[in-house]
Amino acid sequence: MAKRWYVVHTYSGYENKVKADLERRIESYGLQNRVVDIQIPTEEVTEVKEGGKRETKENKVFPGYVLVRMEVDDNTWSVVRNTPGVTGFVGIDGKPAPLTRAEFNKMMGRSVRGEKGAPQRTMTNLEPGQAIRVTSGPLADFNGTISEVNAESGKVKVTLTIFGRETPVELTVDQIATVA
Repeated sequence: MAKRWYVVHTYSGYENKVKADLERRIESYGLQNRVVDIQIPTEEVTEVKEGGKRETKENKVFPGYVLVRMEVDDNTWSVVRNTPGVTGFVGIDGKPAPLTRAEFNKMMGRSVRGEKGAPQRTMTNLEPGQAIRVTSGPLADFNGTISEVNAESGKVKVTLTIFGRETPVELTVDQIATVA
């Protein structure tokens, strides 16, 4: 049976705990050959703090979601689904839907591309409520709405609909394009 990537929904903020608990459960149930990898999509973000000090930190790209590469059968499904902090698999009617390779690469930020010749965005022409499209990074091609503009940091907070849920994300101005 082929091992495919699946998206597991967790309580937001519990992604690292779910990953650690899942790794322990897989080992204790002897499923290392059928559940082979667990990933939490992250991106490095550099923030400019007071006094011009730069601080780099790792942010979760999809809060509340963990990616699991596994063979789905009753046993592996049950072990993953019953891990504390897991609320279910992303899929249709409770059945896990596997990701395509392109979807996995996109989520993990492996197909970063920008719009060539896209006009440079300035903070002055962006405002809350404006529709945008993400043009680069792991969230490229997602549409959303600006919820907050921070001119000092050169970032905008946007709300994207990911897996049917509204998810707040912070992006730099060069990662978005306004939608007419």
